[in-house]
Amino acid sequence: MEYTEKVMDHFMNPRNVGEIPDADGIGEVGNAKCGDIMKMYLKIENDVIVDCKFKTFGCASAIATSSMATELIKGKKVSEAVELSNKAVVEALDGLPPQKIHCSVLAEEAIKAALADYYKKQGREIDFETGCDGCCDHCGKA
Repeated sequence: MEYTEKVMDHFMNPRNVGEIPDADGIGEVGNAKCGDIMKMYLKIENDVIVDCKFKTFGCASAIATSSMATELIKGKKVSEAVELSNKAVVEALDGLPPQKIHCSVLAEEAIKAALADYYKKQGREIDFETGCDGCCDHCGKA
């Protein structure tokens, strides 16, 4: 299996590993088929992700995609993080072997699970299909 230089870098030197004790959003997802488990922690201030950490049990691709996903959303507005796709994670890593694409899907799902937890704690909901959280009258959900 051939990994890109960026995948190997994020696997060997993962960014943002750990937990955030007072996290505003926590999401955990897993894939029973491959055994990967990802847990994401978000610290959010003024609707901006000021910190993001992860703990992942899994293969090199699972760790690399978790690391890259945190890098892609750290410092971003929540509304931008909601739009993170597994494709963006794969592109940022310069590709993944086809049989490891599911790891990037898990990374996307873990971020979205943490964002959903954040919204729930705020007494709000988010529609991940549209990115709508009912913050305005544009879609009629407000």
